[in-house]
Amino acid sequence: MARIREFDTERAVEAAMNAFRSKGYDGTSIQDLVDATGVGRGSLYAAFGNKDGLYLAAMDRYRECYALPLAEILRQGAPGRELLREVLVASVDEIVLDGTRRACLMVGAAIGRVAHDPEIAAHVQSTTTLLENALAQVVAEAQADGQLSEKHDARSLARYLIVTMHGLRVMGATSSDRASLTTVAEIALDALDWSDS
Repeated sequence: MARIREFDTERAVEAAMNAFRSKGYDGTSIQDLVDATGVGRGSLYAAFGNKDGLYLAAMDRYRECYALPLAEILRQGAPGRELLREVLVASVDEIVLDGTRRACLMVGAAIGRVAHDPEIAAHVQSTTTLLENALAQVVAEAQADGQLSEKHDARSLARYLIVTMHGLRVMGATSSDRASLTTVAEIALDALDWSDS
């Protein structure tokens, strides 16, 4: 008879996600994960296979906690500029509220893991594509309504916004000054060439 798992998997994955965000993949040891989750080494291996398996689960959790809600905001149907400003300001607010200066798991994975691990690369790509598609839709609608210049195609502008959000995260890792981060977000938004500006 199979033994019933004796810990809350979702809570363990959340704790592991925060550990990886704080120390990065390479800087997080199995003992760090045991300490963070409160789950024994053997139970973690039984549930996730190895450190990579737990990292992938943490990436899925990160997508659920951050990328999916962001994509949902972008589907609200508000005017494009208002929506995009809300997304950029929300990114700044999250950085400022994060007093522990945890890194974006996707940025960390892209820098440290993508080149070595096709499965991690696929996770990063799918999450990036999710956000890119949602942003491109907002931009395309704003262009169709005449709010936004069509000088650049919607997909390129969506990628520019993703680079901006990731850049804010990197900048926030060294300084979480809200005024500075908000100024960068506003400049990025203004650079999109709105018809009313």
